This record gives sequence, C-alpha cells and structure tokens, in this order.
Amino acid sequence: MSQCTLAAAAKINLYLRILGLRGDGYHEVAMVLQSVNLRDTLHLTTQSRKDMSITCDHPQVPTDGTNLALKAAHLLAEAFPKQATGVHIHIEKQIPVAAGLAGGSSNGAAVLVGLNHLWGLGLTVPELQGFAAQLGSDMPFCVQGGTALGTGRGDILEPLPPVTGGAVVLAKFVNLSISTPWAYRTYSETFRHTFAEASAQESDHFVQVLASHSLAEIAAHLHNDFEKVVLPAHPEIAQLKQGFLDQGALGSLLSGSGPTVFALYSDATLAQPAVEQLRIDYPEVDFWVTEFCPWGVAMIQ
Repeated sequence: MSQCTLAAAAKINLYLRILGLRGDGYHEVAMVLQSVNLRDTLHLTTQSRKDMSITCDHPQVPTDGTNLALKAAHLLAEAFPKQATGVHIHIEKQIPVAAGLAGGSSNGAAVLVGLNHLWGLGLTVPELQGFAAQLGSDMPFCVQGGTALGTGRGDILEPLPPVTGGAVVLAKFVNLSISTPWAYRTYSETFRHTFAEASAQESDHFVQVLASHSLAEIAAHLHNDFEKVVLPAHPEIAQLKQGFLDQGALGSLLSGSGPTVFALYSDATLAQPAVEQLRIDYPEVDFWVTEFCPWGVAMIQ
C-alpha cells in the first residue's frame, strides 16, 4: 500500500469572451484562467484489490461515479490496466461546491497527477492534460494551473506570465447556484447576433495588459461576457460587485458563469477590513481572502 497527498487549487477567470457556437455543440471561447490559493486536499491510498472508492468531508460532494475525481481514476486505470491498482480517494473540501471555481475539475486533475506518481506511469504534463480534456474543459488547465490563455472550448492552453502580488477576495451567496448550460444557452439566445463581431484578437489586448504586471491595469480590464445575462437575472450579484468597489477594490468580476464574484485588492491589509464590513452588509455571503497561485496541483507528500 502506498499513498500521496495533493493540493488542488481553485480557478477564476480574469477574462472571458464567448466567440460563437461550435459544430460539436460547445461554445468557442477566449479566456484568461488564473489559479488562486484556495485549495482542496486529496489523499490517495492504493489498495490491493482493484476497487476504486471515494469519500469527502463535504455532504454535497457526490461519492459515486459522477464525481470527476473518481472518473479520472477509472480513466487512467482503463488506459494502463497493468500498472493500475485499486485506490481510495479522500477529499477535504475548502473550495466551495457549485461555485464556478472548478473545484470538481481541480480534484480530477489532482487524481491524474497523483496516480501518475503512485502507479509510476511517467506521463508528461501535456499527456496528463490530454486525459484531462476527456473529462472536462476546465480540467486541462487545472493540471498545471498558474496563468493561461484558454481558447477553443477553453482546453487549448497557452501559458502566460504569472500574475503576482495583491490579494484576491472570493465571495459566494450561500444559497445561490447558477447553471452553466443555462448561462451559455441564455447568452446564445440573447446575443447570437454579436458572435460574428466577436474576435479572439480582443483577448490579445488583455494579454498585453497582463504583461504590464500592473494589478490596477489588470483590474481595470477585467471582462466576462456571462455578466450580460447573469447580473440581470441575479441583481444581488451586481450589488455585491458594487459593494466591493465601494470598499476600495481595484476591480471586481463574476468568475465563469458564477455565482462566485471575486475582487482584486492591492494587498491583504486593505482586503481584510473590506471583507469585515461586507460580512456585515451581506450576511448571506461567504468570503475568502486569498492570493494568486502559480500552480494547479501540488504534491504535498
């Protein structure tokens, strides 16, 4: 029996543009993905029997075949039956569930990295990302993390210079969830006429802004097309964004299709008192003060 422990980082989108509808039913996107240091911890333990099992300390996380971490284990076992053993996966959750922060994808990525180590597969990061792409659009990014431009359906990745410094505040209404398929469908129905005008070149400008390494400039150019449909449907999210700005944030944005909102501050000493006030103003919201992270999955032991 052998084991390893891994940290799996959450993900936000600093930029998200929906460019059109693809022939395979997915949407063509251009997005800048960013890891943040809010992490789940995964414990992987091999078993002599070929059984795959999973437990989690959060009651809302499924522990059946729908869990992406378990799907990742089965995928690698099918690809490498001679090297595969049974494995038990235990997840300690810190990333909120159904928050648009790629918590499930990051867990799946961690299992791919962990089993690559435990089973001695010798897979490279691009090879692991190839397996990850079979399970979800976010998962290839979560394998490596850091800062990256995602195109195609978000799974074609180009690493970008890391964003450093400052503080990131994440905020999620406790009892609010937003369906990503609903967000894409509603955006397509409402803004289909703009698809022809949408251009991936616009993301090039944001990448140039990133290269300036100015957090204030980055905050000033945050963009997410999903806000056009999510904020009218959920005005409380728009109010929370404004609350961040009123409390001195450099910028604030919906992450992915939501419902999580993030805000950028020049440092944690400014972010912390802002959060203390916002907790009073928004008792129905959970807050986390964190930072940018240069990795997606890290081996702890």
